[in-house]
Amino acid sequence: MKVLVALKRVADPDNANKVKISPSGDAIDTTGLEWKTNPFDEYALEAALRLTENGKAPKKREGEVVVVTLGPKECETMLRAALATGADRAIRIDANDNELDGRLVAIALKSIVDAEKPDLILLGKQAVDGDSNQVGQRLAELLDYPMATFAATIKEETGALLVGREVDGGVLTLRVTLPAVVTVDLRIVSPASVYSKLTQAEAGFKHGDGVRFAPLPAIMAAKKKPLEVKALADVAGGTQLATKYLKFERPPQRAGGAKVKDVAELVEKLATVSKVI
Repeated sequence: MKVLVALKRVADPDNANKVKISPSGDAIDTTGLEWKTNPFDEYALEAALRLTENGKAPKKREGEVVVVTLGPKECETMLRAALATGADRAIRIDANDNELDGRLVAIALKSIVDAEKPDLILLGKQAVDGDSNQVGQRLAELLDYPMATFAATIKEETGALLVGREVDGGVLTLRVTLPAVVTVDLRIVSPASVYSKLTQAEAGFKHGDGVRFAPLPAIMAAKKKPLEVKALADVAGGTQLATKYLKFERPPQRAGGAKVKDVAELVEKLATVSKVI
């Protein structure tokens, strides 16, 4: 199986309280923030690695994993980290965040899919910076591929995947034929969430919990793995944005809470102050 995994570099969400807004309100100031791979995209990469190996012998790649990102040269650090954990090749489409929207990213990824012809395209369900949750769906529409979103489990079958999707009230299981697009949720990295045809799920095998980390030899070897750079205009047919952010502002300060002496006073305040009754 050949898997293409789309990655995005985002400001560390654990430092969201340090985000600043420019005085004019037209931009986010990320100065001083640490950059990392979008967490849901890390989960997609882990799923791709599990699907292209025998879980009992994970050092041997039985398929091919190609990672791709849209971003500046600094994103190559993220791509090298993905190569160190087991991906075979990397592609960087040279761009800046302010040059991109969901439409352009999907168009660029379609160009890569057309050239690479993977059996499966994996993405995180959304990026934690914009939270727009649209690239996977746009890409599947452009490709006219079957799609499963919010995947919590994936089991490889011959020519298809059995996918458990997280939905309100539980998990919906469906079968998608390959090639396909799948976006993953956080439960995809649980020990029994992803099985390739080579990994014996029936024998009770379980993967390690969470995403894997690269040992030092793999980090050194990743420096020699192929990393190709493409121009955004070449893969997106232009750089015209369809959407843009007009203004950023912080949410208003919330007033402090108030104590009440009994239920009757609580009900009265809910009705007269909060207007919820």
